[in-house]
Amino acid sequence: MNKTNREIVVKLTAVAMLAILVVSAYLAKPDLFATIWYLATSGDISGTIEFLRSFGVWAIVISIIIDILINMVGFLPSIFISTANGIVFGIGPGIVISWFAETIGVISSFILMRTVLRSSAEELIKKSKMLQKIDEFSGSSGFQMMLIARMLPYFPSGIITALGAVSRISLKDYILANFLGKLPSTALEVVVGYDVVNYQENQLRLALIVFGVTVIYGLLWWHNKSKSKNGQSN
Repeated sequence: MNKTNREIVVKLTAVAMLAILVVSAYLAKPDLFATIWYLATSGDISGTIEFLRSFGVWAIVISIIIDILINMVGFLPSIFISTANGIVFGIGPGIVISWFAETIGVISSFILMRTVLRSSAEELIKKSKMLQKIDEFSGSSGFQMMLIARMLPYFPSGIITALGAVSRISLKDYILANFLGKLPSTALEVVVGYDVVNYQENQLRLALIVFGVTVIYGLLWWHNKSKSKNGQSN
């Protein structure tokens, strides 16, 4: 089986599994999607924690389904479910559950977006030399770019997924970059969420994390600004 056929099989399998997941979730709990929408848009952490705990031993399964759907949509925040996972299951298990579900979600979204958007993007890219250079770069260095992008905490997931979908990054590189890059950013989200809820017990750790994230984004801003100035001077 050649590379093209393998990617087609992966895409069809992913679509079929997602369809089964959505239909099964709806049949099991018809109001699940309405509840997810409310919890995501309201940011109700307490409500999310109570909602997960109401499922007892099935809480992990429900959490994974919610997290996958949230990350597939792309524009809804996942911090509320990451925080709830840390509180309900503990920091360690919460990180693993959130990391797995978020990664599956963004991979599924990538496959769907690429199926729909890549052909349209190619027509636009052909009309611009600058976009052609960016597209070629994303093919040769796509793994590194995606890995770094996914490691950034609190960056809009949907934007990264959409950029990946219209780029030349291979499906294999995208999957690997997301599994590796999502781990540190998801871990940070779970720990910060846990510490915010348990603020009195974890003030020092929370302060250190917030400081570290601020420094990282500050350095990135400074680096991009320096590159822009150098580019203009040249």
